[in-house]
Amino acid sequence: MGVKKVKKMKQVLKILIAAAWIDGVIQPEERAYLRRVAQDFQLADDPEIKPLLSELRPVNATECYQWLEEYFGENHTAQEYHQLLEKISALVYSDGYVDVREAKLVEAIQSCDPANPDCKNSVWERMLRKIRKVYRSAIEQQV
Repeated sequence: MGVKKVKKMKQVLKILIAAAWIDGVIQPEERAYLRRVAQDFQLADDPEIKPLLSELRPVNATECYQWLEEYFGENHTAQEYHQLLEKISALVYSDGYVDVREAKLVEAIQSCDPANPDCKNSVWERMLRKIRKVYRSAIEQQV
């Protein structure tokens, strides 16, 4: 596996873990899903991922949106976009309940679709505006 691919998989997994924390609690179904993805990606024992998976440290919404911005800040393909959206959607719907904060996260990711005809001039700028808006909202809720 290439270094770039491992880095992208690690970013996806970190975003998934953060998304599971976005409503403040990781549900048992979300936990099982995260562990399955970590195994599929062969990252369950990665030194950066393992502490996050063990839930020793909660991940706040601010980190989630920072990681999302980093992920989309680099060149990403339509395939990478769809992989992230698919995995986030599966996580969000895994427990049968969609929190408002989870829905906003999915909406922010959907706005980053590189195939979206509304963002012909700059997918990057449109995506950043959307993420910053949700990011500010998340910070305001924590205060």
